[in-house]
Amino acid sequence: MTRYMSRCIDRSIERDLGIFGAVLIQGPKWCGKTTTAQRFAESSLSLSDPAGDFAALQLARIDPAQAIVGATPRLIDEWQEEPKLWDAIRFECDRRTGEPGQFLLTGSATPNDADQPMHSGIGRISRLRMETMTLAELGVSSGAVSLETLLNGCPIKAALGSINGIADIADLLCRGGWPQAVGKTTADAMRISAAYIDGVCESDVSRVDGVKRDPEKVRALLSSLARNESTLAGEKSLEKDLGGEVSRSTLRRYTDALRRIHIIDDIPAWHPALRSPVKLRQSAKRHLADPSLAVALLGANPESLASDPKTLGLLFESLVLHDLKVYAAANDSSVSHYHDADDLEVDAVIHRRDGTWIAVEIKLGSPQIPEASANLLRLERKLVERGERPPAAKLIVIGFGMPAHTTPEGIIVAPVDTLAP
Repeated sequence: MTRYMSRCIDRSIERDLGIFGAVLIQGPKWCGKTTTAQRFAESSLSLSDPAGDFAALQLARIDPAQAIVGATPRLIDEWQEEPKLWDAIRFECDRRTGEPGQFLLTGSATPNDADQPMHSGIGRISRLRMETMTLAELGVSSGAVSLETLLNGCPIKAALGSINGIADIADLLCRGGWPQAVGKTTADAMRISAAYIDGVCESDVSRVDGVKRDPEKVRALLSSLARNESTLAGEKSLEKDLGGEVSRSTLRRYTDALRRIHIIDDIPAWHPALRSPVKLRQSAKRHLADPSLAVALLGANPESLASDPKTLGLLFESLVLHDLKVYAAANDSSVSHYHDADDLEVDAVIHRRDGTWIAVEIKLGSPQIPEASANLLRLERKLVERGERPPAAKLIVIGFGMPAHTTPEGIIVAPVDTLAP
């Protein structure tokens, strides 16, 4: 890549640099954190730089206060390699009397409890999560259907998508959103995802806290998570799926380590502030950081996915949720899923702190639209009856088959490659 491809997180970084003393960008390795942060930084210190026998890391360990000296915003790349830097930065933000935009930090792992900084950094350090690239960032999406427009309750214009069918969806899933894959063939892009999995299993999951973990057990757990992508599988289901290869306690420890390196990125259940009680289920939806990781773990390719509609549908849901999370974050919103005791399930709810929300169903093709519409209308009736405000929009995201439009029932149907922040 010779030019910078704009990322949805750019405007959040710019905003928070004008508010907070420091901004932390965290997320999985290879998602582009350092490249993006460098565009805002005036100086930098990379703790993974091997120059001078890792002189930067040695300086950070010996004299954290000196390591953070430099033109601002000063980028500290992979700060978690020396957790003492966090407290040094927090102290320096206070010493500079709250002057915003002093530091940028990037991190692909969260320190374990023993290495946690003394202070949380509340009020001084904002936290932003960066994901792999979305279809909008990759230039695949036209961006005709803006999430900001939907959250504001505004109508959409008719728009065509460019995805022609199942083969195109399968290809996008296999390629994933890795910046290094841009411009490469699908086969080469798939090698990136496979190499990522190898690195996680052989090294990263043990380096996060120095605890040696069995690579085969890590791979078995990741493979189970891939088989359960976009489902509500709990610990019991995962344990059963693993067939006794991993105990419940090991499962929890390994899962926690994978969360610390941002490989697991589950979608939580939504809990609206209802005036009247409704019984909601608590389970999170299983998700890996990028759909291509699930493809690699399943040993799939574009041809095998195109011939397996069930797996393709689950991975397509994962792709849409991945992109919706990025678009929602750019609008200061979050993504959850809805599942209640009456077994009403809606794939995603995009919600703001002020109570604004959008209900979303995700369907691979247009034949599933009537079922999705019924779910959205049922959810709207149920929540409004219990005191919740109506949704700002009801959205069905499809893979292909028709242009973006609004149905007579007021439901917006949009191909995934028309979505944008």
